[in-house]
Amino acid sequence: MIDRKRIIASLEDYDLDKAKVGMIASHSALDVCDGAVEEGFRTVGVCQEGREKTYSRFFKCQRDGSGKVLRGVVDECWVLKEFKEIMDPAFQERLRRENVLFVPNRSFTSYIDLRDIEEDFAVPMVGSRDLLRSEERGEERDYYWLLEKAGLPYPKRIVDPKEIEGLVIVKLHHKVKKLERGFFTASSFEEYVKKYKALIAADVITEEDLALARVEEYVVGPVFNLDFFYSPLESKMDRIELLGVDWRFESSLDGHVRLPAPQQMTLQGEQATPEYTVCGHNSATMRESLIEGAFALAEKYVKATQEHYDTGIIGPFCLQTCVDKDLRFHIYDVAPRVGGGTNVHMWVGHPYGNTTWRTNMSTGRRLAVEIRRAIETGQVDRIVT
Repeated sequence: MIDRKRIIASLEDYDLDKAKVGMIASHSALDVCDGAVEEGFRTVGVCQEGREKTYSRFFKCQRDGSGKVLRGVVDECWVLKEFKEIMDPAFQERLRRENVLFVPNRSFTSYIDLRDIEEDFAVPMVGSRDLLRSEERGEERDYYWLLEKAGLPYPKRIVDPKEIEGLVIVKLHHKVKKLERGFFTASSFEEYVKKYKALIAADVITEEDLALARVEEYVVGPVFNLDFFYSPLESKMDRIELLGVDWRFESSLDGHVRLPAPQQMTLQGEQATPEYTVCGHNSATMRESLIEGAFALAEKYVKATQEHYDTGIIGPFCLQTCVDKDLRFHIYDVAPRVGGGTNVHMWVGHPYGNTTWRTNMSTGRRLAVEIRRAIETGQVDRIVT
C-alpha cells in the first residue's frame, strides 16, 4: 500500500483554495459532480474515448463570468484512450498540478488494476484506499471476511452444491460481459447442474469462474441499498449518517418479474434464464422501525473497518441488504466507496440526508461538504489516503 504520508506530503504542493473534485467519468460521476458544483468546486471527469459525450457534451458545465453555474456539472473532461491510462505518471502529475482530489468509484476499481491503485496511484484519494480490495469476492479479506469479523448478518454460504436444499443464488462473473454478473439461481443440486451446463453452452459463464463462485441462500425479500456516510471530522453530532436508500433495476431479471407466471413459463432458450446486469436504480424509504437496525449495521461495519484496516472507512459506503419476512437484515454486498445507486439522490437529495442537513443533501453533495469542511479547518489529511 502506498504510504499515506507520501499522499499527505503531496498536499503541500496543492493550492486547496483552487481544489477540484475528480473521478472516473462513469458509475456515480454525475452525482459526485453535481454535489461538488453545489459546494463551489470545479469538477474533472476522467473519460474514456468513445464514451465521453455524456460528460463532455450533455452534462458539460456552463458558468457565467463570475463562475456561477448556469447549467450542467462537468467543468473539465479529460479524455484517455483507455481508463487505465490514468496510471501514467505524467497524467497523475497533471491531476496533482491541477489540485485534483480524486473520488474512487466502482469503475475506477473495475478498469484499473487494484494493485496499481494501492501501490502506484500517487494522487490524494478522498476515501479508504485500503478497503477497496475488500469488494472483490474471493479475496482473503473480502467483505464477507469483514462482515464475519463485525458479527454482521449475511446469507448462509453453501460450500458444496450437493448440499443445496432450498433456493440459492450462485454469484460469479459473466464470461462475455466481463464487468457484469453471470448469476443464476437453483433450488436443488440437479437444477444447479442443469443450469450451469446450459449457461456454459450459451457462453454466459465459464467452468473456471464457476469453480470460484459463491453459492449462498437466497433471501426472499425487498432489496435496500443503504447509502451511509462516515465523517472523521464530525465532533458534535453522530459521525455515521444514513443519506439514502436505493434499489436496482436488473436486466433481464426485471423483464421476467413483470410477466405473469403463465407467460414466464413459455420463455425458451436465452429468454428462459434471466441475467442480473444492473442498468439503473430507484429511490426508496424504509418503515421507521427499521431505521435503528440499519444504523446498528453501519456502526458494526465502521468499527470493524477501524479495527482491521489502517484508516477505517472514510466518507460514503453502501451496505446492500435484503430484508426477510421477519424484518431481519441480510447484507449481501458491500461497497466501501460511493454506491452505484446514488445518482437517484443528485440535486433533489434524499429524505434521510435532507432531513439530517435541512437542505437537499445527496451523497455527492455530502462528500463535497466534507471536502470543503476539511479544507476550511486544515484537516484534508484526515479524509485522504
